Amino acid sequence: MSRAAGSGGPAAVSAGTGRLAFVDVLRVLIISMVIIHHAAQAYGPTGGFWPVEDQATSDWFVPFYTVNAAVGLGLLFLVAGYFLPGSYERKGPRRFLKERWARIGVPLVVFVAAVNVPLAYLASGSPEPGEFVRSLYDDAWQGAYFHLWFLAHLLLYTAAYVLLAERVRWLRPASPGTPRQMLPPPGHGAILSYAAALIVVTWVARWWFPVDDWVPLFFVMPAEPANLTQYVSLFALGILAYRNDWFRRIQRRVGFTWLAVGLAASAAIFSLQALGLWGAATATGGVDWRSLVRVVLETLVCAGLGVGLLVTLRELFRRPVRLVSAMATASYAAYILHIFVVVGLQVAILQVAWPAGAKFLLVAVLGLLLSFGLGHVSRTVPGLRVLLGTGPDHRRTA
Repeated sequence: MSRAAGSGGPAAVSAGTGRLAFVDVLRVLIISMVIIHHAAQAYGPTGGFWPVEDQATSDWFVPFYTVNAAVGLGLLFLVAGYFLPGSYERKGPRRFLKERWARIGVPLVVFVAAVNVPLAYLASGSPEPGEFVRSLYDDAWQGAYFHLWFLAHLLLYTAAYVLLAERVRWLRPASPGTPRQMLPPPGHGAILSYAAALIVVTWVARWWFPVDDWVPLFFVMPAEPANLTQYVSLFALGILAYRNDWFRRIQRRVGFTWLAVGLAASAAIFSLQALGLWGAATATGGVDWRSLVRVVLETLVCAGLGVGLLVTLRELFRRPVRLVSAMATASYAAYILHIFVVVGLQVAILQVAWPAGAKFLLVAVLGLLLSFGLGHVSRTVPGLRVLLGTGPDHRRTA
C-alpha cells in the first residue's frame, strides 16, 4: 500500500471501504477499558452509584477512575459516530432507522424492563411501586438503565443525525461520480483548539453539575452533564472523521505527539495522588481553579490518548488479526453483558479476605474473558444473537 505524501501513515482511500484492522483493535481496547473500569468500581471511592461495596478499598483507584473515564466512553462515541454515515448511506433513512431500532432500541427496552428494573426493585427491598418509580427518577433512572444509558444516548444521537442528514446537503452522500471535497486531517492547531473549547464548556457545565451528578435527560434517560459535551462532540467528530477519512489520513507525528501529551497528563493525575495532593489540587465541580485543573487534565488525557491511540494502533495493526476481529464482532454483546458478569464476580468474592488490588485483578481478568466469551458464544443462539447484535449484519456497527 502506498503512503500519502507527508502523512507518515496509510494512503487515504475512500472512507468506509473494507474493514479497518486498527479500528477493530481500538473498539476491543475501549470495551476492555470499560469492563476493567467497572471491575474496579467496588474497590475504591467512586463518588457515584455502584451496587457492590467491598470492605477492601484503595485510594489508588481514584486516579485510575479519572484517567479511564476521561477517554474510554468518549472514544466509544467517536467510533460509534465513525460507523454511522456509511450504514446510513447504504440503507437509506427508513431501513437504517428500522435496523437501528432493532440493533439498539430492542435490547435497551428488553434489558431495562425485564432485567434491570426487576433487579433494582428486589435490591431496594420491594417498596410500594409508586415510591420505587419516584426513587428511580430522583436518581436519574440510573437504577433502571445502569450501563445501558450509553445505548439510550446512541439511539438519541442517531435519530438526531438522520433528521439533520435529511435536511443538510453536506451530510447526505454525494451523487455518483461526484467527488466529495475532504477537509484536511486535524493537526496540532485543530486538536488544541478543540481541547481548549472542550475545557471551557466542560468547566462551565461543572459550575452547576459536578462529576457523578446525573440528571434525567428529557425526563427519560440518565445523563451526566459534566461529561456530556465530550460525548456529543466526539460522536460528531466521528462522523467528520468518516466523511474526511481522518482515521487513515492523520499524520503519524501528530498522533505520536498527542500520545505523549495524553500520557503526561495521565502521569500528572497519578502523581498528584502519590503526593497526596489530588483532593487539594482538584475538584469535581464548582467555580474555582481546582475544578479547572481537573478539567484541563481530563481533557488532555481525552484528546491526547484519543488521537495517540488511534494513530499508534493504525501503525501497529496493518492487517486483521483473527482473534481481534472475533472480539470486535462480540464487543457489543460483551458491553451489554459485562455488568452482570462483573457484579456477579464482585459479589462472589465479597467475603474473601484479599486486598483490593488482588480482587480487582481477578474480577478484571475473569470479567474480560467471560464477557467476550459469552458475547462470542451468543452467536450460536439465534434469539440471543439477534438481541445482542452478534449476527453477521452487525459487524460494522457500533
